[in-house]
Amino acid sequence: MNKNKLSKIKNILGNPYFETNNFLLYNADCITCMKKLNEEKNTINLTITSPPYNIGKEYEKIMPVKDYVNWCQEWIKQIHNITDKNGAFLLNIGYLEIPEKGNAVPISYLLWDKTPFYLMQEIIWNYGAGVACKHKLSPRNEKILWFIKNKDNYVFNLDEIRDKDVKYPNQKKNGKLRCNTLGKNPSDVWQIAKVTSGTNRASKERTIHPAQFPIDLIERIVNGFSKKEDLILDPFMGSGTTAEVALKNNRLVIGFETNKKYCDEIIKRIRCVDKYQQTLII
Repeated sequence: MNKNKLSKIKNILGNPYFETNNFLLYNADCITCMKKLNEEKNTINLTITSPPYNIGKEYEKIMPVKDYVNWCQEWIKQIHNITDKNGAFLLNIGYLEIPEKGNAVPISYLLWDKTPFYLMQEIIWNYGAGVACKHKLSPRNEKILWFIKNKDNYVFNLDEIRDKDVKYPNQKKNGKLRCNTLGKNPSDVWQIAKVTSGTNRASKERTIHPAQFPIDLIERIVNGFSKKEDLILDPFMGSGTTAEVALKNNRLVIGFETNKKYCDEIIKRIRCVDKYQQTLII
């Protein structure tokens, strides 16, 4: 059982910063921890993460682009080492500037082939609102790279993520419904709102983290690319959205986060999940 995997991880890494029956959170560097886990092959079923973009956010220091790519290549290699033979890795990534080369270069262009994983597909996350630009097009999307370890055997739960926004749900052909009653097949463009900030327009799920995953985005990934009781990893856990969503959907989770302030914010969210789950049980 995957709960045994959590026990083995804890034996290797030691006591976490915080834990529940189904979740381990380490206030530690992900590369250091994942190297220690190398002896535990086939441990992780799905990794979901969004690393620093090397653009000067409060939680990162800007590196030369070459160094940034090398650093990404290292932690991605470690993820591959501990991923189950039929596991997957979904990487959300944005844009950065390459001096004298480009203003908003998709980081996916720099990383897609720097990994032993097989790139199954690129997903476009269209988030609708954002910064309004006067001298260039206003950015409204980021990329999600869907990597798999085995191109012939991987998890994809089509029915779990069908698009319910069907224009003509009752349309028939030869007396049969043309559209699946659960919804139409999802495309590789996902229109999901960002987590907004601001005094009057902040999202209800907003935390102190400046770059927060929306719950709707992670729910689609968790339900579409993993199974119940799978073990999910987020090596840059940030605000803890991956943990909250995974636990609510009956998965197990391990997370790494170097910033104690963010770790404490994650703990608040997970304690709320525990209360939510207890209410469901009652």
